[in-house]
Amino acid sequence: MSPHILMIFLFCLGLGTMVTFSSSNWLLAWMGLEINTLAIIPLMAQHHHPRAVEATTKYFLIQAAAAATLLFAGMINAWTTGQWDINNMMHPIPSTVMIMALALKLGLAPAHAWLPDILQGLDLNIGLILATWQKLAPFSILLQMQHSSSLLLILLGLLSTFVGGWGGLNQTQLRKVLAYSSIAHLGWMLLVLQFSPNLTLFTLMLYFIMTFSIFSMFSLNNSTNINSLTTSWTKAPIFSALAPMILLSLGGLPPLSGFLPKWMIIQELSHQGMALIATIAALSALLSLYFYLRLSYAMALTFSPNSITGTPNWRLSNTNMNVPLAISSSITILLLPLAPAMSSIIMP
Repeated sequence: MSPHILMIFLFCLGLGTMVTFSSSNWLLAWMGLEINTLAIIPLMAQHHHPRAVEATTKYFLIQAAAAATLLFAGMINAWTTGQWDINNMMHPIPSTVMIMALALKLGLAPAHAWLPDILQGLDLNIGLILATWQKLAPFSILLQMQHSSSLLLILLGLLSTFVGGWGGLNQTQLRKVLAYSSIAHLGWMLLVLQFSPNLTLFTLMLYFIMTFSIFSMFSLNNSTNINSLTTSWTKAPIFSALAPMILLSLGGLPPLSGFLPKWMIIQELSHQGMALIATIAALSALLSLYFYLRLSYAMALTFSPNSITGTPNWRLSNTNMNVPLAISSSITILLLPLAPAMSSIIMP
């Protein structure tokens, strides 16, 4: 793809998200989501591989169905209340339909089955956009809504944390593992969305940083399955040594950065009198932690010195330092000492 065309599509991708961010009207928010969807479709199909074309077709059909459902919910709300404002959706029927439409767009359980298959058919760089940037616009709508069905959000959040952990247990393809990781993290954000929007945004930001780190790591090593992780140290030994810690941070293991949002979410749920839900969410995190440990185990057992003979690839190539990856990896691993300051800012 020509760099100029690529820049146009990336600009439209950002434009669609910004239109949704700045809109308080359902029609403008729907328009921004459509611009966003139509901009990423050529990027997904740019390699003309059958798997990429299949993933692009599935993504288009699912996003079109979700957008139509979203517009339908907005029309029902306008019919019942006479207004198109996002923050004026108080009737339970359009509110429930809208939340389910946004759950389909985000890939939340039980509308999650499309995400692993589509992510598996994409390049790692486009998969990174799908797992991070494409979550922003629907999440901004969720944050603006006045939630009259709080039980639905709690149920979707708990189900997503369990499905995200359970679904990743038997996966050998890294992109599918990361898709289930995305589902589980979004479930944690949904649990606390109505109680502390600032904490939700902080969790989303840290999830973006951790996901960028691990996608960049796998892209640097050209790793697509667990077997390819065993030789990753021969390509980039420094970053491969950091990869197990990034994976464990995604799992929420202390004293890494990924533990901080889970800790704060459990604390907030306990303050809201939902100790049982906090306990169930914490237990579901053990499922996710298992497959992160599995990936870390595959990498850590094959570090040098080992039985590989000859000169490693990284000694033969003049690789420059990846500064964005170095910064995001540092944040992913070392943010926990700032917990008191973060807590005072996010939950005053």
